[in-house]
Amino acid sequence: MNQAPAPARRLFAPILAGASLRDRAIACAGALIGIMLTWLVCARFSAVGTTLPILIAPIGASAVLLFAVPASPLSQPWAVIGGNTVSAIIGVAVARLVHQPALAVGLAAGGAIFAMSILRCLHAPGGAVALTAVIGGPAVIGAGPWFAFMPVAVNSLVLVLAAWLFHRFSGHSYPHRATVPHARADATGPIFHPDAIDRALADLGETFDVSREDLDLLLQRAAIHDRAARSAGARRRNGS
Repeated sequence: MNQAPAPARRLFAPILAGASLRDRAIACAGALIGIMLTWLVCARFSAVGTTLPILIAPIGASAVLLFAVPASPLSQPWAVIGGNTVSAIIGVAVARLVHQPALAVGLAAGGAIFAMSILRCLHAPGGAVALTAVIGGPAVIGAGPWFAFMPVAVNSLVLVLAAWLFHRFSGHSYPHRATVPHARADATGPIFHPDAIDRALADLGETFDVSREDLDLLLQRAAIHDRAARSAGARRRNGS
């Protein structure tokens, strides 16, 4: 019988479903390589004499998503590149039009969320990008729309390319596609109609950081393991 983890150990247990020590080590290595490559490439193509940063701080948050949870809808290429760039544009526009600081930061974050949602590129670090465009200082504000291209869009593009290359070797699919590993594939189809999953999600009234396809695959795998566990239990009872 499995024992519950000790309180001290529980503090360090992964809070993400399916997370393992191997995955966390891969995420660390990926972020190290990805951010380093992004810096090197962007430093090479950065405009001479510019006072803009080579990297924006929110790109570190993008790296967390790209390398720690590459299956997340928030980590996909359009979410990263589109989300960060659109948020930068919103932030630049707000900085130009609104001069009351409290209102400006609120409009930048709220506007970024709205724009990303409408354009289907929701990316959590985008909120920080929008704020950076408003409170990033004279260099960022003075750059105007250029800030959305360099460093924001270029940072995001290079990091996504680095993640795509890294995940060719990490064992994770990126851009993510919900597929059953060949070694564990079973001849089974969806156990729920896609509309049933959509309606169940609507009933809960929450947004979950998982695609419908991944959720359907998870339910399929759970059903397979449930049948195997029930069969094993029945064999033990019959043999006793």
